[in-house]
Amino acid sequence: MSRGAGAVWRASRAAVRRRGAQTFVLGVVVFCSTVAIVVALGLLESVSAPFERAFEGRRGAHVVASYDPAEVTAARLGARAPGVEAAAGPFAQAVVTVAGTSEHLPPGPLTVVGRPSPGGPVDRVDLWAGRWPAGEGEIVLDRPGADRFFSYLLGVRFAVREGHTFTVVGLASSVSRSAEAWVTPGQAAALGPSTAQMLYRLDAAATDADVRAGTAALTAGLPSGALLGWQSYLTVKRDAGRTAAAFLPFLTAFGVLGLVVAVLIVANVVSGAVVAGSRHIGVLKALGFTPNQVVAVYLTMVLVPALAGGALGTAAGAVAARPLLDDVGAGVFTVSIGPWVYAATLAGMPAVAVLAALVPALRAHRLPAARAIGAGVPAAPGRGARVQRLLAGAPLPRAVSLGLGLPFGRPGRAGLTLAAVVLGAATVTLAAGLSLTMTAYGQAAQRTGSVHTVVHAGQARNHQTPPRHGDAEIEALLRGLPGAVYVTADAWIGLHLTGRSQPITGRFLRGDSATLGETVVEGRWLRGPGEVVAPSAFLDKRGLAVGDRLSLSLGRARAETTIVGATMDGAADLIQADWRTLTALAPDQRATQYEVRLAPGADTGTYHAAVRAADPGLYPVPKSGTDPVTVAVIGFASLLTVLLGTVAALGVFNTVLLDARERRRDLGVLKSIGMTPRQVTVMMVTSMAALGAAGGLLGLPVGVAAHRLVVPAMADAAGLALPEFMVDVWRAPLLVPLPVAGVVIAVLGALVPARSAARLTIAAVLRDE
Repeated sequence: MSRGAGAVWRASRAAVRRRGAQTFVLGVVVFCSTVAIVVALGLLESVSAPFERAFEGRRGAHVVASYDPAEVTAARLGARAPGVEAAAGPFAQAVVTVAGTSEHLPPGPLTVVGRPSPGGPVDRVDLWAGRWPAGEGEIVLDRPGADRFFSYLLGVRFAVREGHTFTVVGLASSVSRSAEAWVTPGQAAALGPSTAQMLYRLDAAATDADVRAGTAALTAGLPSGALLGWQSYLTVKRDAGRTAAAFLPFLTAFGVLGLVVAVLIVANVVSGAVVAGSRHIGVLKALGFTPNQVVAVYLTMVLVPALAGGALGTAAGAVAARPLLDDVGAGVFTVSIGPWVYAATLAGMPAVAVLAALVPALRAHRLPAARAIGAGVPAAPGRGARVQRLLAGAPLPRAVSLGLGLPFGRPGRAGLTLAAVVLGAATVTLAAGLSLTMTAYGQAAQRTGSVHTVVHAGQARNHQTPPRHGDAEIEALLRGLPGAVYVTADAWIGLHLTGRSQPITGRFLRGDSATLGETVVEGRWLRGPGEVVAPSAFLDKRGLAVGDRLSLSLGRARAETTIVGATMDGAADLIQADWRTLTALAPDQRATQYEVRLAPGADTGTYHAAVRAADPGLYPVPKSGTDPVTVAVIGFASLLTVLLGTVAALGVFNTVLLDARERRRDLGVLKSIGMTPRQVTVMMVTSMAALGAAGGLLGLPVGVAAHRLVVPAMADAAGLALPEFMVDVWRAPLLVPLPVAGVVIAVLGALVPARSAARLTIAAVLRDE
């Protein structure tokens, strides 16, 4: 280290020790802002980067297409097509139905594809446990391997209704989601396949339009009914990152707010340090420090706490982001925050702090040594005098009128403090709006007030007592018990959309389904057979709309339906239909549960006891009123609001601390003529409370505007269509108290340094003078 650099470092270190309060403020400000930035950047990466890495590493299929082998030959499908980088197949694809006697697998359809090996030019399957099937009766199941939870399935035997029995010899996962299970090609042929699967990697597949154009080129010249269905990898990618994408808009908003507040406070701290340290600057220059070295002293004074705050904030942000990242990979790949996020925050946040300090630090560069030394304590008694005289005539206590005039003495400092309070109040407003929106969403998602209890029928394979009554008898029994008002029977069945390999879940309803409290955002609710209501996320995932036709298949049975409505539900693989539609697919299907609404005032526990007494094979469960997504959003919004509110309050703390130091002489004079410590405290707090009131009023429209941008972005990312009442949550009773947030932030930030100033004695002031 050169002599000049050593001198700068010693002067900077002395400045850090001398300004301990400001050093602490800077460190905490950078820490809080870094936490928000790390979480936002981590989620931003998780939306695409891990999927892209896994997809490219396994040569994922841009298009998974299903063809009718009766319409197109295998040789025609295997021929080289224009625009195709690589292809695999055709593979025989069949749908079998797992029997209800299996203890380890849920009953319902299972898409099975015959492949000779997990490798190949497209969609290299990750065989993470066991081995690939080699003979009759062996099967590999598609299960997520990120946590190895499903290892217990190895060796399990199960039967399918088509008359075959399989033993699980391996567990694998396909990043393309091309199948639910794999067998040898010979076994697939024995299952009577009705579909031929082809896997394609396209030359151009960056956008939805590219994939659609590539698929159209693939089918050009084929018979019109040859292509049964196809799936784009972009749909799988969006589905895998749906959770993170939904959180990203509001976390980004908080991160940007935190970053801007941090810049404002850093600039305020350094500006105040330069003004208050004019004599010190003059001494440094008189001792031979160059103007650039003086600037370096102040920038280093900022850099030290910024580095500490950035390092601690990066670590805390990594911990805070972990719960949100756990489910993002959907088990196909492991999501972790990339090293670039840590590097960006560790280097970027201190750099932002230094850049924010540069402009006020340049004032020290320009200040002549003689003027700086002669400045003494840079009080400016003339500033704000006119405002003070105007306020003196107002019918206010003297401490209050003096306090209201203080911000006008340092208008630049007051402006920076006001801006920080405005953003702090905007953060509170945004968080309040998000809480209202998510509370309304949670109540609608859990159908609060519409369903009070869910009664499950016991199953022997789950070691439960089977019910004594039949399906229709159970429904009649539940209706007849005291307290019941409405009863809806549900059957949850695994289905397929004809031509698509990935399964969906069908919820078939019988009874009082119109009373279930489902939120319909487009179209209408079910009225009869052949009608389907689907969540907006389901329609968004598949590019469908209300009025489109769906062909449902269960084994070899098919039912043609029409989408008549869209619900708010975020389930991307669920449809709801009338029970008579299920009758066409599975005439003997029983209900799997019964949803019950009780009369107002009816006791849930009493009703449950009556259900168990009437049939020990029925298991009633209270309907949960808590939505986990709602809890997560409100929890993170509250945490980040506290962090950014603390940052804004620290900005006020710094301003009052600087004002008290600069006005030591004035405070001594005021106390010498009779001002009490309580009046000094009131004066200093009032000066910031006025800024807080103005900041609260200005922050309200900023927060409302942010809410109007963030909520629709969250809904779009999650594939939801929110009703207007969940977006337009602002009402007069709420808008009135929100501006008080600015006053609360200002008062809390001002109270400690104001009380410290009030304890200042006249003797101490005279000794300094």
